[in-house]
Amino acid sequence: MTRFLITGASGLLGLNLALKLAETHQVTGVIHQPELEGTPFEVLVTDLSLPGEAEWVLEHSLPEVIIHCAAMAIVDECEKDPTRAMNVNADLPGRLARLAAEMGAKFVHISTDAVFDGVRGDYKEEDVPNPLSTYARTKLAGEIAVMAENPNALVARVNFFGWSLRGNRSLAEFFYNNLSAGKPVNGFTDVIFCPLLVNDLADLLIRMVEKNLSGLYHSVSREKISKYDFGVQLARKFGFDPELVKPVKVSEGGLLAARSPNLNLDTSKLVHALEMELPGIQPGLKKFHELSDRHYPEMLHGFLAE
Repeated sequence: MTRFLITGASGLLGLNLALKLAETHQVTGVIHQPELEGTPFEVLVTDLSLPGEAEWVLEHSLPEVIIHCAAMAIVDECEKDPTRAMNVNADLPGRLARLAAEMGAKFVHISTDAVFDGVRGDYKEEDVPNPLSTYARTKLAGEIAVMAENPNALVARVNFFGWSLRGNRSLAEFFYNNLSAGKPVNGFTDVIFCPLLVNDLADLLIRMVEKNLSGLYHSVSREKISKYDFGVQLARKFGFDPELVKPVKVSEGGLLAARSPNLNLDTSKLVHALEMELPGIQPGLKKFHELSDRHYPEMLHGFLAE
């Protein structure tokens, strides 16, 4: 039984990953606000960016593997507070990576596909990033800091969807919440991405740790899709009216930060390393629907502290 430490354990990825790992391993989850109760893993409430807190958490949990999911991930909020975004998304992961190296723990850092400008798509790991937003720039700085402090670390660039603690953390939930209420919603026709169901991503990260991978890997779906088509496919999967998804361009979305138009990532490096085919979007949407039928969202919501 391996000891895992998951930061951001109340977030979309952190919670789903911690629950999966807790089935077979000892897990400690770190959260910033006291919003979890009754989880099958230990929960520590602290601000890891405060002096001495990261050291205390590691001394308490003695992890063999640290998976750093915590981030300032709301893109437009990063534009409003770039100093905090740099502290959370770059400085903190670099410090955690150094501490992990000092104690001999495996360090896994969760990054983003948004480090690319999206001009051409089909990006490989060796392609030079060109981030467009504060969020993307700070996440790229985090990648650089992690690898500088801990060359044996694993950095996964991701894009994912799924069910979350509060039901409002993923694009899929955004579409579901509006469409289930019969409300029209915009879908960007000119933004391409490779979203992976968060439960599939959790399985993928566990495999990557078991294989003791290090370095940078694109860890997304094997398929690409526009955000508009993603919304339409989700509507059809749940039996909602697909006409409620309105095709618009990202320039019409009223967003503060710039978005990269084509974030199709080449995943051949990871496919070769794991010797397996990566999950696709349609199977992911099917599982997303099946999880809803099995009351998985309600189970997650049950961990929300009153």
